[in-house]
This record gives sequence, structure tokens and C-alpha cells, in this order.
Amino acid sequence: MVKTQKTKPNQTDRLLVIACGMIAREVLAVKQQLTLDHLELTCLPAEFHFYPDRIAPAMDKAIEKAKAEGYEHIFVGYADCGTGGLLDRVIEKHGVERMAGPHCFAFYQGMDAYAKVADDDMMSFYMTDFLCRQFEAFFIKPLGLDRHPELIKDYFGNYEKLIYLAQTDDPELDKVAEKAAAMLGLAYERRSTGYGDLTAELALAAAST
Repeated sequence: MVKTQKTKPNQTDRLLVIACGMIAREVLAVKQQLTLDHLELTCLPAEFHFYPDRIAPAMDKAIEKAKAEGYEHIFVGYADCGTGGLLDRVIEKHGVERMAGPHCFAFYQGMDAYAKVADDDMMSFYMTDFLCRQFEAFFIKPLGLDRHPELIKDYFGNYEKLIYLAQTDDPELDKVAEKAAAMLGLAYERRSTGYGDLTAELALAAAST
């Protein structure tokens, strides 16, 4: 299901960002920060984070729909995100661009910074502002950890550390991340990333319209 903001009569001079629902708040924050008034946003369901096989076909339909509505400038607010290159086939088919990198955890840190820590972070469980806000809805309840906490070792036993990639400075989100690390039995690290490469890539996409 694709949720789209109300469109304007003339879309030819506007930039439509089709993004993962997990970064919707951040895209809108960058839009406001850079005063990108001609940027519009539509999102695919955040739950696709758990079902990457659904991303490419849904994006294909979303781009086709956007073009039918008259959008000429479209930017994909996804990295590869576990599609194994299938998303790249879609964007090549439609002649659009996407966020660089393997996933949002990489572009939030910045691709250069991520390249330096990727190997060391292989046994780390990443959280973002979105995942802190949705920790219970995205992890606790779906995995049944509220009813069966003994499953924590089954799901998270191979991780060594929880790394909170913080887009904002929110003490309440810090508490969620710290509590999650304690509950999962993981070491804790907080990295203040801001919006990482999202800011520069949206600015570049907007400048091309």
C-alpha cells in the first residue's frame, strides 16, 4: 500500500521522494531544514524492513503511479535494504536514483564513516530514532518477547553490542535504547549521526529539478 501526500495540479517542477516509512520523519526534517518547498514525500510501509522482497515490486508500482500522475523528478529514499540488487533493477528501469549504500544504518553514519566501522560492527544490532520509537511495536510484540523473554537469546544471542544511531538528541529515546540494550543483554554504544548522507543526497536531488 502506498500512501501519498495530496498532489499539486502541475507536478513537472516538483521532486517526489518515494521513501521507506522508517525515514519519513527524517526526510521531512531535512525538507524543512533546507527549505525544499518543492519536495513531496510518499512512503512504502515501514514493515518492509522485515520483508525486503516486497520493496522492489512495490517501488516499481509506486514509480509507475507517480509518473502517471505527472511527476518527472523522482528520488528513491531507500538504500539497497536487503533487496540483493532487485531495487537497482527497478530504478534502472525507470531512470531514477536512490540513496547510496546497503541500508539506512550506513547512510545515516555517512558512507565514508560506515566503511571504517562496518567490519567491527558486524556483531552489532543497530537502532535509530524510528526503531527506538517503535521498539515495542517492531520487536517486542512481533517476536513475542513480552510473553516469552527466554526467546531473547534465540533472536539476539549472536549480537555483542547495541549501537544507537541517533538522528536527534532526545533523552527519552536514549532511555529506550539503553533499556533495550540491557534487556537484550548487549553492550551499549550511542553514536550521534544526525541525518548523515540523507541531507546531502536530498539536496542534490532537489537541485536537479
